Amino acid sequence: MGQLPDFFFILVAFGVIALAARQIGEFFTRLRLPLITGYLFTGLLVGPFVLGFASEASLEHLRFIDETSLAFIAFAAGRELYLPELRGRLRSINLVSAGLIVATVGIVTTAVFLLADYIPFMQTMGGSGRFAVALLAAAILTASSPSSVIAIVNELRARGPYTQMSLGVTVIMDFGVIILFALSSSIADALFEAVPVNISFIFLLAIELALVVVLGFVVAWLLRWVLRRHIDASLKTFLLLLIGYGVFAFSAWFRDFTHANLPFELLVEPLLTCMIASFLVNNYSSLRAEYSQRLHDVAPYVYIAFFTLTGESLELDVLAEAWKIALAIFVIRILARIVGSFAGGVLARDPMRNNRVKWMAFITNAGVALGLAKEVAVEFPFLGSNFSTLIISVVVLNQVVGPLFFKWAINHLGEARPKAQTAEFDGVRDAIIFGVEGQSLLLAQQLMRHNWDVKVACLQPSLVETGAGSTSSEVGMVTLNDYTLDSLYALDAGRADAAVLMLSDEENYAICELLYEQFGTETVVVRLNDRANFDKFHALGARIIDPATVMVGLLEQFVRSPSAASLLLGMDEGQDVMEIELRNPALHGIALRELQLPLDTLVLSVRRKGNTIISHGYTQLELGDRVTIVGKRSSLEEVTLRLDG
Repeated sequence: MGQLPDFFFILVAFGVIALAARQIGEFFTRLRLPLITGYLFTGLLVGPFVLGFASEASLEHLRFIDETSLAFIAFAAGRELYLPELRGRLRSINLVSAGLIVATVGIVTTAVFLLADYIPFMQTMGGSGRFAVALLAAAILTASSPSSVIAIVNELRARGPYTQMSLGVTVIMDFGVIILFALSSSIADALFEAVPVNISFIFLLAIELALVVVLGFVVAWLLRWVLRRHIDASLKTFLLLLIGYGVFAFSAWFRDFTHANLPFELLVEPLLTCMIASFLVNNYSSLRAEYSQRLHDVAPYVYIAFFTLTGESLELDVLAEAWKIALAIFVIRILARIVGSFAGGVLARDPMRNNRVKWMAFITNAGVALGLAKEVAVEFPFLGSNFSTLIISVVVLNQVVGPLFFKWAINHLGEARPKAQTAEFDGVRDAIIFGVEGQSLLLAQQLMRHNWDVKVACLQPSLVETGAGSTSSEVGMVTLNDYTLDSLYALDAGRADAAVLMLSDEENYAICELLYEQFGTETVVVRLNDRANFDKFHALGARIIDPATVMVGLLEQFVRSPSAASLLLGMDEGQDVMEIELRNPALHGIALRELQLPLDTLVLSVRRKGNTIISHGYTQLELGDRVTIVGKRSSLEEVTLRLDG
């Protein structure tokens, strides 16, 4: 009975540590280091070798978190392998992937085998044992990190042949690496047990792979069954993770069962099983979107738990002895990446300019590599944390250095598409409204009442003529031939402080992208037509209005807080709400209470560098702050003059 309270105490304590890891990870990102480095550091800090909050016995109680996380990592890797997105560039992807796998396995296996005398836990091993460890290390270090590559591509908004190739190869590599690891594990198991590698061994290996495929289909059916249920999303996510853990539990039971009851032992690789199941759900069912959403929602929590637990299990004494070896393997792996990616690119006849820097996309390796390292500790307990600590040391080096190289390569090849620098304020607030209709014309009139210079643009001259006759002649009505960059330059879009897009989602996105990349327009408002397009507009920093939900939101505000809703919508006579940017250098560093604002105005909030500050009298203003103020229109104009300088 005493074990159950102990288990819950350990679980709660780990939950508190994971919360701390989340905050420390966020801090590490400010230092331009990966989140997972912060998680690993937290785990290392509280582990047995530093503060001692986590003991080796408590880590054993938390093994189920490791196995559930490993299943999730395999699910996530399988989700990234979506055939329709890869078919157009498969030749280059396949050849580069093959080059990387052959070069990394060959070079790293040889290097680790030759360095065995300098690796403490390998010194007492025979030749077959050393080769088994070297093969396992090479298989794991062949992996790349799709999550890291995708994060960098999204950050830089990269697009081009090099970016497409990098994404495709890292995704394919994860699939290939898990198959390679399954084969390497079986070979290593045979070498450690002194089982001869002959026809019977190859036959057993074929049986193991067949069982993995069959079990993969069974797990895929279970995943689809859960996803089709009309139940709470959180419960679905929990059941998906439970299925993943069940695969690991079954694999361990099946291995013990065959060992005890058969003349041979069968290993059904759980990571490969989960990956095959995920691949089947992702490519051969109508549940791809739902499946991706469930994994996306739970990913941050899984990564925090997994990497924190990984940090706790690191052996500092082994790390202290092996850091030179880890650094040597890190350098050798980069050399293997250079050789493999260059050879694959040459065979694929990719541009030589790309081939020279191709290796920079494949340094990072995180989730799958760490997962496989932990899996070795489970499958081969006598290697334990010695092996995983060495591999994790190399992975951390790769994860710190890799993103820097990849970012440089993307910028060097000109495939980055970051946001342009926002133009300096010229003293006049300019807005462009795309699309001529009743709402756009009313909006133009409202903005003009607040002293904005407004242009309304569309493609049809007839709409412009109709619109010009039905609204104030002061509205600038403009006819465009198309929505290209040249047309935006003709509109003088570089001066616009705001743009409102009220066209189709396709036209809106094309304009939004140009405004983001070419002009850095500060405020872009998009009227959304299809909710499925929300994410791609959000990635460009657009303010999105969804007509399907905005009306419900307004009605709710009128029911819950009618006075506030009337005020914010400008329905109270003489009252208005305005956001003003602080451009007056004389007011930099001054507290709100010292501004001596008109008595009929009130500061609601201050927005600084994308974060909203709930203001009080002692809030100090900084240049560039956007101050939201409510009050009489005449008083707001006075405040605007003071803040604008």
